[in-house]
Amino acid sequence: MTGHLAHILRHPIKSIGYEEIRSAPLTRGRALPFDRVFALSHEGAKFAHPATEWAKKMNFVRGAAAPALMAVQAKTHADGTIELTHPDLWHLRLDPTRPEDQVKLIEWLRPLWPESRPAPRALERLEGQAFTDMEEPYISLLSMASLEALGQAAGASVSRHRFRGNLWVAGWEPWAERALIGRRLRIGTAVLEVAMPITRCRATCANPETGQEDFATLEWLDRLNGDTLFGLYATVIDGGEIARGDAVEVL
Repeated sequence: MTGHLAHILRHPIKSIGYEEIRSAPLTRGRALPFDRVFALSHEGAKFAHPATEWAKKMNFVRGAAAPALMAVQAKTHADGTIELTHPDLWHLRLDPTRPEDQVKLIEWLRPLWPESRPAPRALERLEGQAFTDMEEPYISLLSMASLEALGQAAGASVSRHRFRGNLWVAGWEPWAERALIGRRLRIGTAVLEVAMPITRCRATCANPETGQEDFATLEWLDRLNGDTLFGLYATVIDGGEIARGDAVEVL
C-alpha cells in the first residue's frame, strides 16, 4: 500500500478559513503547526473567556451551524497576520492577538452567522493546545482516491475542502485507509500512528466555493459504507519534516 502526500492544509482559526501549505515540521504529540490555534467562542459557550482548557466544538463558531463559513479562505503572512476572504465579503487582514482586530473579525463574520445562534464572543487561544475537534493532538489523514470514489458514486465533483483535513494522500486504493487503524505511517522524516476514524458532520454538506449546502455528503457516505466516516485521526510518534510529494509508507 503505497502513496504520496498530495496536499497539506491548515486552519489557523477554527472553522474560519483554510489554507494550503507546501511543508511543515511535525512534533511528537502535537497537532499540525498553526492549525486551529485560534477559535471563536460564542455567547452560549460553557466556559468564561479567556479559555483555560480545551473545549468541545459546540462552544465555538463552526461550519455545521453556519454553512457560509465553509467558503472562507485564509492566508497567513510572515508578520503573523491572517488574511481572510469570502465570495460575498470584502477581504479582512487581521492580527488575531490584537483585541481591536478580534472585534473586526466578529463584525466581518456577522453576515455569515445566523441570528438565531448565540452571537460570536471572543477569540480563544491556549498555549500548546490546538482547538481541534478532539482533545487529543490529532492530525487528520485523508485519501484522494476515496474522495474521488465518493464523487463518482454521486455523479458530482466533491471538493476536498469540505472535509477540513490536514494531510491528503494520493495513490491508495479507494477506502483502503479504513484498514489502517493502529498502523504506523512514515511521511517524510516523521512517523504517525493511526488512532481512529473520523465521524463527519453536516458541515461537509456545504460547498466551499459558495458556502451553500448542495451535497448530501452524510447520506452518500452511508450508502457507500454504512456509516458517516471519512478520514483518519493520527498521532505524531516521531517528529520530522513533511512536504508535498513525500512518500507515505505503511510500516
